[in-house]
Amino acid sequence: MSDLPSVLFVCVHNAGRSQMAAGFLTHLGGNSVEVRSAGSAPAESINSAAVEAMAELGIDISAQSPKILTPDAVDTSDVVITMGCGDACPVFPGVSYRDWALPDPAGKGVDAVRPIRDEIKSRVEDLLTELVPAQAGSRR
Repeated sequence: MSDLPSVLFVCVHNAGRSQMAAGFLTHLGGNSVEVRSAGSAPAESINSAAVEAMAELGIDISAQSPKILTPDAVDTSDVVITMGCGDACPVFPGVSYRDWALPDPAGKGVDAVRPIRDEIKSRVEDLLTELVPAQAGSRR
């Protein structure tokens, strides 16, 4: 078990919002936080517009693949951030839950995904400052 704070991002398809959030937290948090993502009904592949939008900022999420949400992933996370999975997310005592109400990028082009990406980046930066205060001064 790691001493690092562990964050699980969850959305229905694990193809857009949760993958972008995981990409930002991995990129900005480096080795200071454990990052996971999953979906209650995973898609076949990552949203290509999300991949393109992240690549514009130098973050490559193209090698990621949607993963199924498991009770163990939730139970072993310190913070679970849901993005529209509703009642499909299991709840465990001792886990901090947050819901980020964000538009679903599914079926949208990169122009429509950019504002979603930018909002996710802002929220991830705030989360990182909360979880790892020393990281706040070393953001890229």
